[in-house]
Amino acid sequence: MQNLAPRSWQSNIYYLLLFVAALALLVLFMPEGAGPEEVGITDFMMHARQGEIDRIEQKENTLTGFAGDEQKYTADYYGGTNDLVAILAENGVAVGEGGLALEVQAGGQDWALIAIQVFLPIGLLAVLFFLFFRSAKGAGSQAFSFGKSRARLNNADRPTITFEDVAGTEEAKEEVGEVVDFLKSPDKFRSLGGRIPRGVLLVGPPGTGKTLLAKAIAGEAKVPFYSISGSEFVEMFVGVGAARVRDLFEQAKRSSPCIIFIDEIDAVGRHRGAGLGGGHDEREQTLNQILSEMDGFDTNTKVIVVAATNRPDILDPALLRPGRFDRHIVIDLPDVRERFAILKVHTKDKPLAKGIDLEVIAKQTPGFSGADLANLANEAALLAGRRNLKKITGQEMEDAADRVMMGPERKSRVITPREKEITAYHESGHVLVARMLPTSDPVHKVSIIARGVAGGWTKFLPSEDRRLWSRSQLNDQIATLLGGRAAEEIHFGEITTGAQSDLERATKLARKMITEYGMSDRLGLRTFGQRQEMVFLGKEISEQRDYSDSVAHEIDQEMHNRIQRAYATAKRILEQNTEKLQQLATLLIEMETVGEDDIEKLFGAPAVQPVTT
Repeated sequence: MQNLAPRSWQSNIYYLLLFVAALALLVLFMPEGAGPEEVGITDFMMHARQGEIDRIEQKENTLTGFAGDEQKYTADYYGGTNDLVAILAENGVAVGEGGLALEVQAGGQDWALIAIQVFLPIGLLAVLFFLFFRSAKGAGSQAFSFGKSRARLNNADRPTITFEDVAGTEEAKEEVGEVVDFLKSPDKFRSLGGRIPRGVLLVGPPGTGKTLLAKAIAGEAKVPFYSISGSEFVEMFVGVGAARVRDLFEQAKRSSPCIIFIDEIDAVGRHRGAGLGGGHDEREQTLNQILSEMDGFDTNTKVIVVAATNRPDILDPALLRPGRFDRHIVIDLPDVRERFAILKVHTKDKPLAKGIDLEVIAKQTPGFSGADLANLANEAALLAGRRNLKKITGQEMEDAADRVMMGPERKSRVITPREKEITAYHESGHVLVARMLPTSDPVHKVSIIARGVAGGWTKFLPSEDRRLWSRSQLNDQIATLLGGRAAEEIHFGEITTGAQSDLERATKLARKMITEYGMSDRLGLRTFGQRQEMVFLGKEISEQRDYSDSVAHEIDQEMHNRIQRAYATAKRILEQNTEKLQQLATLLIEMETVGEDDIEKLFGAPAVQPVTT
């Protein structure tokens, strides 16, 4: 109700103004009763002689006869006052004592009426315009300030973020450390003839801490920090973006030394010439202004532009040349050591229970960005609060990791005993095949409780982060993926749709081994197809086929044979360990979630047998 009060007040003002205007018009144009009767001068004299008039008022060429205070008759008269007195005497009407009273008034305009007619409408219009303009300003219309920069200024005296708040990315912090040194003591570099880069481009996947690192640069150097998004430069009016760029750099030069941070610079820095006219004109003008401003920096100007993007492949080459953004710093996804450091930063203000091992959580989260790990720590705190705990335990951290990766548990999902049994044997097949293969990752947890779109899931705990994969590791991974389908076929003699995701992943992996990794003895050491993918996002946009139909047939045959060999390996392992498969499935049906300790008790020491794939 409080938010509606101002709007209701303005509406009442409008209604009041409309009422006043209508009332004024009514007063101005409303007839004043019946009014005097218009007669000729002869009839007027006759009414005077008959005593119907006791007072005459002459105003210019008009005579008005009064009976008391009432206007009775009016007539036109074009003579002088003396002539009027003579005419009245001739008609037997005396003027003066005992006779009529004659009042002569000077002619003129009714200025009060004119003032009401002229100034009242003008005043009403002025009040309406004032209210309309104030409403437009309150609604956020800044028609006369489009060219002003919308950058947000963080002053140096505010609480700042430093490099201690940025875990991991040690190489990136070392690179930007030179920028901090230059802002603190530029003479040290100038005495050696060195010039600090004018622009620093932070490149990396989303959530890896590019914005946080830019804030840490300003915090370490203790200088003003202007931050703006690339999309805030572009408006529907041509020239607005360029004007905002000019205003931003003018403000920065007045506050130097300082840092300008442009987030998502690909919004205005896309390759020119990609579009023909239309909305691209405004964006390209903005880009041109950024380029000219960076070129116009004086050698003594201590303003550094820091920009961030996860799409460096679409940036205009003019932005990336030396003299502009000539230092490119790649911030990649953190490894296990960096994930551990990031978790320590995000949990330092949270009460953790004794014995919690953040290294285990770091190993469970390969591929997580800094933002994902911050979300994990927050989810763990929320879960602990939901369970009425005073401290966050390792269980909450693991549940939060599962929640971030696969979504919340769907315990309310209705599942029949038959589906529960099929899911238990399916997941047990994944676990058993992984346990028996020599290069497979250890199994950390397996569950038949649905999460997200998955009816059941098996979680592995890699012993290390890998950048390189061997052919045997990939073959074992395909066999592990097919272990669920093999377990269904062996135990039930029937297959279901539960292996759809496993088959899709196995097919993609087998195709990459053949067409991208050169891991096919039959097709040789070459790649097939030229692919265009989004940098850091791993999404394939298109593929140009550069091989013949006969080679395509061989690729299909090789994929089929590789998948069939992996499936045969998985079936052989499960057939040789049927008893273990049944024991694990029974345990899953009973407990629904089985951890690493229970798996170790069931299987004992990891049994590894050589498997030819």
